[in-house]
Amino acid sequence: MAHRSLRLQLLLWLLIPLAGAVVANTWVTYRNAQDTAGIVTDRTLLASARSIAERVQVNGGAVDVTIPPAALEMFETGFHDRVYYRIMRLDGATDVALIAGNADLPRPRDTVQPLMSVFYDADYRGEPLRLVAIRQPLLGGGQATALIVIGETLVARGDMATGLWVRSLLQQSLLVLIVAVFVWFGLERGLRPLLRLREAVLERAPDELRPFSAEALQSELQPLVAALNQYIERLRRQIEAQRRFVANAAHQLRTPLTILATQAGYAIRSRNPAEKDEALEAIHGHARDMARLAHQLLTLSNVEPDGRARRRDRVDLVAVARRALESQVSHALGRDMDLGFDPKVSEAPMPGDATLLHELIVNLVDNALRYTPRNGVVTVGIEDVGSDWLLTVRDDGPGIPEAERGRVFERFYRVLGNEAEGSGLGLAIAKEIVDGAGGTIALADAGTTGGLLVSVRLPKAA
Repeated sequence: MAHRSLRLQLLLWLLIPLAGAVVANTWVTYRNAQDTAGIVTDRTLLASARSIAERVQVNGGAVDVTIPPAALEMFETGFHDRVYYRIMRLDGATDVALIAGNADLPRPRDTVQPLMSVFYDADYRGEPLRLVAIRQPLLGGGQATALIVIGETLVARGDMATGLWVRSLLQQSLLVLIVAVFVWFGLERGLRPLLRLREAVLERAPDELRPFSAEALQSELQPLVAALNQYIERLRRQIEAQRRFVANAAHQLRTPLTILATQAGYAIRSRNPAEKDEALEAIHGHARDMARLAHQLLTLSNVEPDGRARRRDRVDLVAVARRALESQVSHALGRDMDLGFDPKVSEAPMPGDATLLHELIVNLVDNALRYTPRNGVVTVGIEDVGSDWLLTVRDDGPGIPEAERGRVFERFYRVLGNEAEGSGLGLAIAKEIVDGAGGTIALADAGTTGGLLVSVRLPKAA
């Protein structure tokens, strides 16, 4: 698709309506020019007819007329129009005699009353004429009157109308041209702030994420700059999240990799099969822990604000919890743990991301299994609490001291004195997922005998 000029588009949007108005006004001007030329022609015809009527006289019972030169000279416009006249003596409405002129010149269809004038159009000798007829009483002639008809061809009239119309059209076209020039320069000046913004964007260094100032811009451009600044802020948070992920991954993987390298070197140097098997078993365990850590780091990166677009599908929390517990069965069996599921409802529909909800439950259950001694009990429950679903994970482990419950949601924070293996990311991931879903998470004692109760409230589907 060809690039289109904003300046040209704005100019066209301004000039096209103006041109439409000019076209409409041109039509009106044309009609006005026709009317003006008609008025001028009619007045000339009437003046000529009255001038002739004044010369119609009765002398000794006979009617005669002297055509004054001025009556015909007023039609001399240089367009060689032909002028015809007819003067008849009338007795009532009946023609008596032709006094002068062309006897076959068309008369008006309507009866001309004395001292009245009638304008009309007719064809005569193959040419259109504009005519006027007046009826003049004859002094000394009794009831007799004179009918004076005078007509003129329409060459001068048409030229006058065309001249008036063309002159108006040229004036309006010149006006449109002047407006276009001023609008073009106005747009040139008005778009300068936008062009300066473009230059500011192009001159930015790749790592410069400062917001753009909108103070010098017109109010119509400020929403564009605001949207651009919002995008820059999202991009900045995304880059910071990626940097945190890289830093966290480098920090958390450095020690396990060093241990793996040491254990692999020990296994290579060892000549005792039992020691070699022991080293390989340790390597296998650390590799498994590193895979879990890498998965948690990726999950944390995804659940961070702006880490990825949050889905709002309709999911069943009971079904998600059941699949999450099934994935933790082998972990529970390996530690001789009793992993139970006790939902109070058959289904719990809610808007959310099924993958992230699965990770939420997996992390909470994994955290409970790691910190609960062998032969312990971990129970997951779901119940209806009004406008929310309540997800609980209860264990009979050592619990978390009340003074440290606010800090365990920090990344990589681990309770002092706890020897269980872990990265300190499980609860941090759970907190990010719950916040993203619009819910809350809280820690409490599981009972008088100890243990930890994690309570998560998640909003129901509308």
